[in-house]
Amino acid sequence: MGKNAGNTAPHIVWDWNGTLLHDIHAVIDATNASFAELGLEQITLERYRDLYCVPVPKFYERLMGRMPTEAEWLVMDDVFHRHYWAFAEDVDLADGARELLAGWQDAGLTQSLLSLAPHDRLIPLVHTHGIAHHFLRVDGRTGPSHTGKAGHLVRHLEALDGVTAARTVVIGDAVDDAAAAAHVGALAVLYTGGSHSRISLETAGVPVVDTLREAVETARELAR
Repeated sequence: MGKNAGNTAPHIVWDWNGTLLHDIHAVIDATNASFAELGLEQITLERYRDLYCVPVPKFYERLMGRMPTEAEWLVMDDVFHRHYWAFAEDVDLADGARELLAGWQDAGLTQSLLSLAPHDRLIPLVHTHGIAHHFLRVDGRTGPSHTGKAGHLVRHLEALDGVTAARTVVIGDAVDDAAAAAHVGALAVLYTGGSHSRISLETAGVPVVDTLREAVETARELAR
């Protein structure tokens, strides 16, 4: 992938929600607020991390015992995001994220950001947190909200000059991040500070770490 197959420098593709942005508690608060409206039982952080998956309709299937209809999903998605964006106003970056982004860049290495958060919401947030200058490219989701990251990662890497999939490491908090990386022939490191439990993440068969610092160190080793 990428336009310059000759480059061998390692590249990180960062995930946003639950990885660089420490928003898991906002997610839980928004989930329970939306569940109250939808008539679903409240959920604990532990249970959420055990059940959560991407594409998100499958998460609701695990909760409800059946896949939501398209009409139900549209309502669920809208209600959740209405609550999430209210709670997310007070959310900060994960511990050490700014320093790690700066350190990777200062080492002469490249990084980018790919999220399933809506593109028009993501871009202002990244600028608000003052980290946009660290990335070659920032892409949020365009199109339907029920998809995984694989197709988005294909397009993301194709838009980057001098980046090869084989030397790219996706750092994220979801099994879907590892699946997307495998889809394009990239590597992955999964972080336990977000949406999945360690047990869930370990099913992906890639390194699982508890801090972003460990994630960056592991990415550097993987992409040697």
